[in-house]
Amino acid sequence: MAADTAQAAGIPLVDPFGRSIEYLRVSVTDRCDFRCVYCMTEHMTFLPKKDLLSLEELDRLCAAFIRRGVRKIRITGGEPLVRRNILWLFRALGRHLDSGALDELTLTTNGSQLEKYASELHAAGVRRVNVSIDTLDPDKFKTVTRWGDLATVLRGVEAAEAAGIKVKFNAVALKGINENEIEGMIRFAHARGADLTLIETMPLGDIGDDRTDQYLPLSIVRARLMDPFTLEDSPHRTGGPARYVTVKETGGRLGFITPLTHNFCESCNRVRVTCTGRLYMCLGQEDDADLRGPLRASADDGLLDAAIEEAISRKPKGHDFVIDRRTKKPAVARHMSVTGG
Repeated sequence: MAADTAQAAGIPLVDPFGRSIEYLRVSVTDRCDFRCVYCMTEHMTFLPKKDLLSLEELDRLCAAFIRRGVRKIRITGGEPLVRRNILWLFRALGRHLDSGALDELTLTTNGSQLEKYASELHAAGVRRVNVSIDTLDPDKFKTVTRWGDLATVLRGVEAAEAAGIKVKFNAVALKGINENEIEGMIRFAHARGADLTLIETMPLGDIGDDRTDQYLPLSIVRARLMDPFTLEDSPHRTGGPARYVTVKETGGRLGFITPLTHNFCESCNRVRVTCTGRLYMCLGQEDDADLRGPLRASADDGLLDAAIEEAISRKPKGHDFVIDRRTKKPAVARHMSVTGG
């Protein structure tokens, strides 16, 4: 088995459609200290801690993907910074940045813990974070997140910037909630030199409410933004699904992630691993592969490497996201917090 692993080392992972897998998103927990209305129900039942991969197992799993050509890793959740001792994992993965095997180690966060951890994240090699902020109205922020505090998040953003970490903002476009704030959020982000990416609500998991009431097509948002702004197409890419424009009036970039109005799968080079070791080759499909079993079955990585390779051979061409207006059920049953943002 060791010989097989050695033979596989350095051979890039390529899916059936010729796309090289270079970007891994790793969920380290399904837990979160917010309960955003488009993501979770207020009274979530989280996974037993025994079901989660240990930090050491997550490190080993990431190393297996890096060995096969992954150049970028994004740590996600839930809220990743609520995982106990999570800085150990960032420090461990930092060795791949030092060796040159990994180009970037990034993080998606709600910002609640950034004030506490920003300096240590920078020391571990994190140079860029995505912070999710859907509204700049403190009362509305509390309503959307149920448990969040906007002032705490903004202090975290300032701490990250002070530590030398570049911040990018993500905002889910929500009909009747923040659609009249988007112009102001663009000006807020661009005034501090940050990009903003707008995201359509994704039909993942039962949230206890009718998701069709939240859905705001970004085609409509973009059309509205053409009144106050001049939007110029940008070739900028980050490896994610966003398509960017430059806002001429601010000089900043604005991204659009449109899983419902535009299928962005043609250049998908990403896969996701959950905190329980399930590999999802596509966010919008239920097909997955168990990596926890082979990871724990042997101290050697041969079984793990074979499981990864077999799973990539099943990566689909694209997702099937749709909001079913008849049943009002999500397209995918699992919550976003389980898969990883």
